[in-house]
Amino acid sequence: MSHNQCVQCKGRGFCGRPTCPILEKFRSIELSVTASKGATSIFGASPPAVFIGRHDYPSVMSGPMVPPDMGGDESSLLEDPKKLLSMDIGQIIAARSRLVRAGARMNVKDAADPRDPLLLKSQELALSMTPVDTEAWFNKPLSNKLKFDNVLTPMGPSGDLKDLDITENPNVPKKVDYLVYDDDALAKDAVSELISSNISQEHITRLLSIGLLGKERKLVPTRWSITAVDDMFGKEVLHKVRDFPQISDIMLFSGGAFGNHFEILFIPRSFSYELIEIWMPRAVWSGDSTWVDADREGVDGKKGYSNLAGGYYAARLGALEYLKSIKRQAAVFMVREIRPDYWAPLGVWVVREAARKALQNPPQKFESIDSALLEMSSRLKTPIGSWKPKASLVKELKCQKTLDFFL
Repeated sequence: MSHNQCVQCKGRGFCGRPTCPILEKFRSIELSVTASKGATSIFGASPPAVFIGRHDYPSVMSGPMVPPDMGGDESSLLEDPKKLLSMDIGQIIAARSRLVRAGARMNVKDAADPRDPLLLKSQELALSMTPVDTEAWFNKPLSNKLKFDNVLTPMGPSGDLKDLDITENPNVPKKVDYLVYDDDALAKDAVSELISSNISQEHITRLLSIGLLGKERKLVPTRWSITAVDDMFGKEVLHKVRDFPQISDIMLFSGGAFGNHFEILFIPRSFSYELIEIWMPRAVWSGDSTWVDADREGVDGKKGYSNLAGGYYAARLGALEYLKSIKRQAAVFMVREIRPDYWAPLGVWVVREAARKALQNPPQKFESIDSALLEMSSRLKTPIGSWKPKASLVKELKCQKTLDFFL
């Protein structure tokens, strides 16, 4: 498989190999994971967190994630993107490697009428908004194999779950309790209500993944639920943004996190969105070559699934949140440049948080799109000739005549 194909695959097995050669280089980290090595039972405060696998779907591994011998104050940071932002990549891997995946084989349809005690207790844990003391027993000693992925945050050892006990009452918000028992509400409507009630994105993702939302309930692999909730969050915000007036100035934001650098351009037009993704040489998936691709949506919204996968929706959400905060709408053109500093996959939350972080910086204002693009290119390490031909939205907007032109 070529390096360009590796960027598109990101460890999902498109090459047909039993293990990803890029991810194999992280296996040495497993040698340092000793907290749970050989254990057949663990006790700790789950952040709370659950993990639903996707291999052998619809029969998947499902269960809670528990950090052994870790209290609630410490474990809560393992699922909190804002707290993870304060660490470096090595610190995040070290912290998350303590999170044991306790899984049992379940059919995704089991969530429609849950009777398995392991599923019921996992669902009970997922309801909580704060860490829950949890004890887990395993059929055999834990495997020390860590999990790295382009969508998922790194995770620690895994074990075949035999029994599970929650040793304290979960802290369940009233709105969560209400919607979990409302099996007449569609999943998208339940998510919308939870968003309006300021339930965290991580909590909503957990509820959707463990099969606690919607009319036709089923387990949803965690990687799918993360992107689904990013998309639903974005559409919920976009519904409000479309009613706002357009911004009055061309604005450019710059910044990022963990070697994910963003240039985000807002142009006075109705909302549309384009993301150009550049993987520089020696970034985690790119090998020795540069990879560039793009995807976009017009005023009618996105048709089908993005060829840029979950990062497209995660970055879009950051831009929409900013527009909602200033009560304006705009066309949004983004360039995400993934640099060699991003040497290990941390999950799609990095894209979401890096975009949000860039949008916290003061913007520059410009008289023309061309002058903004020139400034943007000066901060990117990749030559403009490598990515500008992909910028179809910018070409289109430069040719458009606004209503003001005719007044």
